Amino acid sequence: MSRPPSKARLALLGAALVAIAAGGAQDKPGAPAPQAAAEAAKPAENKPATYVGSETCQTCHEDIFNAFQKNPHHQVEADKKYGHTTQACEACHGAGSKHADSMNAADIRQPAKLTAAAADRICLSCHLSQPTHVGRINGSHAKNQVSCVSCHAIHKNGPDGLVARQPADINRQCAACHSDVWASFLRPFKHRLPEGAMSCVDCHNPHGSVLPHAMQTVNANEPGCFKCHGDKRGPFTYEHAPVRMEGCTACHEPHGSANPRMLTRAQIGFVCLECHANLAQPVPSGSVTLGTVPPAIHDMRLPRFQNCSICHQKVHGSYVDRNFLK
Repeated sequence: MSRPPSKARLALLGAALVAIAAGGAQDKPGAPAPQAAAEAAKPAENKPATYVGSETCQTCHEDIFNAFQKNPHHQVEADKKYGHTTQACEACHGAGSKHADSMNAADIRQPAKLTAAAADRICLSCHLSQPTHVGRINGSHAKNQVSCVSCHAIHKNGPDGLVARQPADINRQCAACHSDVWASFLRPFKHRLPEGAMSCVDCHNPHGSVLPHAMQTVNANEPGCFKCHGDKRGPFTYEHAPVRMEGCTACHEPHGSANPRMLTRAQIGFVCLECHANLAQPVPSGSVTLGTVPPAIHDMRLPRFQNCSICHQKVHGSYVDRNFLK
């Protein structure tokens, strides 16, 4: 009993028959040229891809499809206002007819492999009108080519899949890029992020902010520090100018410090002297002090003048004393 011909032999036989038919067609008057016939036989590769629906994607990507049913992005498929009913996969990946036919990854759009600007453009087609994302285009992450899909796992299911929500998970994700900042939390005095009591997004808005360093805002665009430290907010009758003009970080290092008050310097006197200092001036006794700012009676060599907050207790602002003594 003879064996049936292999696929390779059948392909060669088919190619030979096509060549014979093309040669015979040349002898017939009015027959199309072989090149024209070959062009007519080619598939229409230049035709734009069409939408095939999420059920077609399920055929090969069933695990992703099933997980996506519990993903918040499944709303794209259920809500008609997005214009992608039954086409949630293609809302991000583009029309999938070519990919379904060829099974080639090059025939489908993959946001994770696009440039940051191109990937963000896909996300912002739906999220642009949401208040938390309005700063995304001008935010520091966008300027540094960090796309949305770098932080958000689009296909994961559950409330914690799309975005990390537990403080420890958020901190771990941020520390993956901001390792130098995370190292500052090893200092003796810091906010309690390593313990999981806080997260980076309690103070920073990763999507952008009107304040420097993507700081969170409260109370009509005031710094997010006042969300916890409301007693320092004011308004005060006598304001300390740095608090109003430069904010808390003019004197405090929020990530970690060697000072119990989390100041930018180990001693409080050094912080104050960065602004309240003047050229040395001689006095009648012949000694040299710091001049009029602070006043000459403040001999900074004496311990009692080195801790300014012993007398100036209301350094954030006072209701009754312009020198912040009470």
